[in-house]
Amino acid sequence: MFKNIVLFCIALISTTQLVAQESYTFGQLSDFDKNFTVYEKDSTANAVVLYEKGNNQFLVIDNKILIEKKYYVKIKILKKEGLGNANIIIPFKSTEKISEIVFDINAITHNKDSQNNLSQSDIYRVGIGLNLGAVKFAFPNVKVGSIIEYEYTLLSPFIYNFKGWEFQSNIPKIYSEFNAKIPGNYKYNRSLIGFLKLDINESKKEKNCFNVGFAYAAECEVLKYAINDIPAFDLDEEFTLSPLNYLSRIDFELASTVSFNIGKVHNYTASWEDVDKEFKKDKNIGRQLTKKGFFEKNVPESLLTEGDSLTRAKNIFNFVKDRFTWNNKYGIYRNIRVKSAFDNKTGNIGEINISLINLLNSAGLKTDLVLLSTRSNGLPKKSHPVISDFNYVIAKTVIGGKTYLLDASDKLMPFGMLPYRALNYQGRVMDFKNDSYWETITPEEDNQLYVLANLALDPESHKITGSYNEMNSGYLAIERKKVLNSTTEDDYLNDKEKEIGASAEIDEYNLVEEQSNEKRTVENFSYTNNTILDQNTLYINPFLVKSFSSTNPFTAEERKYPVDFGFKRTYTYAAKITIPTEYTIEEIPKNINLSLPNKGGRLQMLVNSKSNLITVSFKLIINKEQYSPNEYFSLKELFKQVTNAQNNSLIVLKKA
Repeated sequence: MFKNIVLFCIALISTTQLVAQESYTFGQLSDFDKNFTVYEKDSTANAVVLYEKGNNQFLVIDNKILIEKKYYVKIKILKKEGLGNANIIIPFKSTEKISEIVFDINAITHNKDSQNNLSQSDIYRVGIGLNLGAVKFAFPNVKVGSIIEYEYTLLSPFIYNFKGWEFQSNIPKIYSEFNAKIPGNYKYNRSLIGFLKLDINESKKEKNCFNVGFAYAAECEVLKYAINDIPAFDLDEEFTLSPLNYLSRIDFELASTVSFNIGKVHNYTASWEDVDKEFKKDKNIGRQLTKKGFFEKNVPESLLTEGDSLTRAKNIFNFVKDRFTWNNKYGIYRNIRVKSAFDNKTGNIGEINISLINLLNSAGLKTDLVLLSTRSNGLPKKSHPVISDFNYVIAKTVIGGKTYLLDASDKLMPFGMLPYRALNYQGRVMDFKNDSYWETITPEEDNQLYVLANLALDPESHKITGSYNEMNSGYLAIERKKVLNSTTEDDYLNDKEKEIGASAEIDEYNLVEEQSNEKRTVENFSYTNNTILDQNTLYINPFLVKSFSSTNPFTAEERKYPVDFGFKRTYTYAAKITIPTEYTIEEIPKNINLSLPNKGGRLQMLVNSKSNLITVSFKLIINKEQYSPNEYFSLKELFKQVTNAQNNSLIVLKKA
């Protein structure tokens, strides 16, 4: 049935309107296109979009309302690294009953003296996930200097899935334009996301533009948005929240519809009060929170009754954490069945943490469910409820006036700490006896790496020997535990030896269990640097362990969106270097004292020498979870000094 609609659509859609709207001719290049070799605004670009345009409008085909989306783009390949842009994936939505259809696909590779057209036999349709398919093809004969252009039409029966337009991508764009014609019966909330401003922002009314067979035709809103000279968005930039928070785009969300025949209004944008009511009745969340009786029958009575409130809460948390194994699925809107998850001892995030909530409530500890969006999923909208913004749930309980946010899905996570993936600033507490409300997520404050090192030059073996103790706390300890649990001791020590130096060999290692706990790891290392020190002049880098990596994570000229570390942290390194009597100290590293504005952080390095002893004290404090774009330059300079100090601080010794 739907295929017949598509064929009918292809036959009926007039090309005259398309020609009137488009300012390009498919298959023809301008002199600007042919002569374009370097994008002066970004000389590092490996490819650039020369021109991009989209047209969305509503159509009536066989008495069905559909959305037609036309897309065109022209890309210049500038470097070998840009050849991947010639591999195209066009996603489309599909269910058992209806599907979006992609058709009228045309693609050409332009080289200096030739054109290569894409063969229709080289276009493939594949499934890529639940209710999601894709059209895939690769441009023929693409090389550096090629211009590739393609166009297609997508026909969608999902009017609520109008979507919008992404102006920004991983390569720069010279021009990107989006056009839409929306009947007045459909009201969409729209948001401009990102830091770029529109160069064209036009809206006008067109009367009698849309008719579904009634006596009158609807008025349409005709939109045109465009931006010139769009910078690339680095999707691999370190220390950032989801790119979805910052990628420049226009988002559309269906707010309401008015029926064409009787004028009945249907609202899609609900209030939180409406959402609260729906969640109470929902079989995957609301009803699963009412299984106290099941858990009371299936856990030891002592778990729910013995000890004070905090003791009971911790015991229940550890019971759930130990019993369940997370299946790496979030699953908060479907397939939540706490009874079967309890029996199978495995479950998704919803099943594990809703089980935790049930047990805490069974123990007389009022506990509520909190909806979250993970760091990789984007920040939820606060202006109005968009339930699809949330993909995660945790528990909230208050004991002795102190709030605890709990997630029992990670076996290494202590009571009261959330996994790093959940540190996304705010969640929505679903208090079903009262109204829901926003809850601020405050990460663990004590996150430290502390290293105490001793180095000595052995005059007999002419080698450096030494030892160091390394203590990690908070989230840094959790990261270390994950490394220790996921690798063999030999591989772990090999990596530590590489960190110390190419000729280093760790002679002894000990994870100090009696000093370690769920929020702290303490390790002792003894090592030998097998480099023979028989030169008259010796150069020694005192840093055995480095904060962050050996390279500055912040190299971009500017940053338009925040730097996000997720949690505050402190790195402390203290070393004592004993010098043999036959050497004199010629040079020691310079002291550093650098502070970020508004107490945002500090770097301090002090180096002292006295007789045959050199002491090095290094401290880096990251005092905020997030830094604004205005603070980027100061942060970049701070980390430049950090990496320079750790990589290039040299102690120079000479034989007497």
